[in-house]
Amino acid sequence: MFHPDAIQGALSDLLACETTLPIEVFPELDSTNALLWQRYQAQCMMPRVAIALTQTAGRGQWGRTWISAPGGLYLSVLLPIKLDPQFAYGLTLASVWGIVEMLQAQGLPAQIKWPNDLLLQSKKLGGIKTETKVSQGKISAAVVGVGINYQNPVPPTGINLEQFWQGELKIKGDRLAALVIAGILEGTQKLARNSIEHILPGYLKHLKNLGEIITYEGHQGIITGVNQKGELLVKLSAPGASSIVKIPPGQISLGYL
Repeated sequence: MFHPDAIQGALSDLLACETTLPIEVFPELDSTNALLWQRYQAQCMMPRVAIALTQTAGRGQWGRTWISAPGGLYLSVLLPIKLDPQFAYGLTLASVWGIVEMLQAQGLPAQIKWPNDLLLQSKKLGGIKTETKVSQGKISAAVVGVGINYQNPVPPTGINLEQFWQGELKIKGDRLAALVIAGILEGTQKLARNSIEHILPGYLKHLKNLGEIITYEGHQGIITGVNQKGELLVKLSAPGASSIVKIPPGQISLGYL
């Protein structure tokens, strides 16, 4: 389903330059993120990619683990990067923005659900988990892990690409993997060259939650944006007054549909 040479070729095509980076594909792993941290400890070449056809202990946000069923794309990228730790969440924002940009260019109307989910037709298409290493007060390396629903079973709040295309897989697995890798590289390189301020406008353009009304700590508010630290900005209003609250990732969960 995934072939390193074919992924390399598609990646070079997408990035309009010859791109060679180690890509390892495994029938089964506990976690692609964990495997790449092992490669990092062994001082292997960076950036590099690990793909698993299934995971027995995939890593999610907020410490969650799950079994990743066959048929999905489970991929991680190990990146060398220098970044202030207070803006670490920018890696997630940049990666999800880059992936959505790549998918939309292929005709997939993907969107973002704050902070790190990929949506298709208002259902969950995938998610991102970012981990970092800090050295001498700076982030020195990161692993960006991505799960995309391709042909794997999904819950009622999820969707896979086979369902979306009604049984016809219009993008082969190798190209899908290349799209995800290219999106991560483009997003994180833009972040490294500039700053999170250059990523946020694009992220907000694809954010489905923008303008939604939510209840937070018993008060109704409207989502007005996301800041440099990935915090959700919500405007709470009361008679004669209003205020903006900042909600850190993981503190609340926004629903689907």
